[in-house]
Amino acid sequence: MNSKTNFLPAVSSKIGSLSISLDPVNWLTNQNAPSPISPSSPLLIIGAGTWGTSTALHLARRGYKNVTVLDPYPIPSSISAGNDVNKIISSGQYSNRHDEIEVNEMLGQEAFEAWNHDPIFKPFYHDTGLLMAACSQEGLERLDVRVRPGGDPNLIEMSTPDEFRGLAPKGVLRGDFPGWRGFFAKSGVGWAQARDALVAAAREAQKLGVKFVAGTPRGKVVRLVFEGGDVRGAETADGKIWRADRTFLCAGANADQLLDFKDQLRPTAWTIAHIRLNPDERKLYKDIPVIFNIERGFFFEPDAEKGEIKICDEHPGYTNIEHSTDGKVRSVPFEKMQIPKESEARVRALLSETMPQLANRPFSFARICWCADTANREFLIDHHPNHPSLVLGCGASGRGFKYLPSIGRLIVDTMEDKVPKNVHKIIKWDPDIAVNRNWRDTLGRFGGPNRVMDFHDVNEWTHVQERNISKL
Repeated sequence: MNSKTNFLPAVSSKIGSLSISLDPVNWLTNQNAPSPISPSSPLLIIGAGTWGTSTALHLARRGYKNVTVLDPYPIPSSISAGNDVNKIISSGQYSNRHDEIEVNEMLGQEAFEAWNHDPIFKPFYHDTGLLMAACSQEGLERLDVRVRPGGDPNLIEMSTPDEFRGLAPKGVLRGDFPGWRGFFAKSGVGWAQARDALVAAAREAQKLGVKFVAGTPRGKVVRLVFEGGDVRGAETADGKIWRADRTFLCAGANADQLLDFKDQLRPTAWTIAHIRLNPDERKLYKDIPVIFNIERGFFFEPDAEKGEIKICDEHPGYTNIEHSTDGKVRSVPFEKMQIPKESEARVRALLSETMPQLANRPFSFARICWCADTANREFLIDHHPNHPSLVLGCGASGRGFKYLPSIGRLIVDTMEDKVPKNVHKIIKWDPDIAVNRNWRDTLGRFGGPNRVMDFHDVNEWTHVQERNISKL
């Protein structure tokens, strides 16, 4: 896609935000504060993934008329974690994290409202319910913390194979579910058509005036433009300088290739595989809930377009650690439409316990999926302290997509100095938390070998036929 691409029309609507009475952080009192902006000020977004697209949409809905988005890949970016067939969506109560705090609850409630009511996002949300389960003593202890049932009538506790099999039509969940115990949330949770929702948000942003430059050297940012101690835009691979009054760095796992984050970001990858069903199977498997064992992995109903079930093996992630001559440690992301054979084995083990009839089926698709972990798994959304015209929207930490409808609001609020102090404290630029960072830290994640792996240790990869996953 390039700046001349014509998206299909979409319906515009506003997303409501929660009312917060606390005083915001006022960057305009800082002696290095950037110059004021107006609706016509040039604004530049680096990255057309989930957070960059959400930022573009919120800027456009807020009346900014001169917004440009740059990305080296066609839309949606093939390296974006959001470019996926589906993602788990919840109101927050059944979150994957056990330490929900103000910013997550705020964004989660706002996003869930949009998934249910905003015309841009509503068509892509499926309220199928979600089973969260575990099968070891440690896993069950973690599950009890993460789900927090508390007598909720929406939650059904399950512990027998027949109970698990009863979550789908007869013949779908045929496995023995060995040692499984869990909780089934009947509603208020499900999945979203991730790639389609991301494209719909981009279409709406473009309809409202945002210019996307992507998929060519014109969209590949090679460096930020530093002038007078501030960031004044970016340079792309074709040599063009894109000047801006504000620059938003929303480049996901690639963000630290453009800026020194002082070890605050660690690109981390997960693994995805698809299995294609025949037409009769697709009808039978349709509308099954999301099945998620926090030790084994998770899977969804087949997508309508290709009739494929997506399966992910659960683990703390992969890195690609490199050491520079000056002793700097980095995890460097790369694009690959395959997964390690060890990951394939974990996927098939999950299927053997749940849907053994699919356990030996060939994969129709596979890829690694990158995100960027902060040292405490909180988002990093802030003005850069030394370059105040640079707004950071980074550190999704493996849980950023469900906030597609709302995360851009927080990033734009950051630009407008409207972020409440209690929220800013959580998401601020803070290199101190990354001092002497443990690059193998699981960050509380669980599953698989219960350790962070590295692609340098992978000996064998799958050989699945590759495909183009850009929509436009």
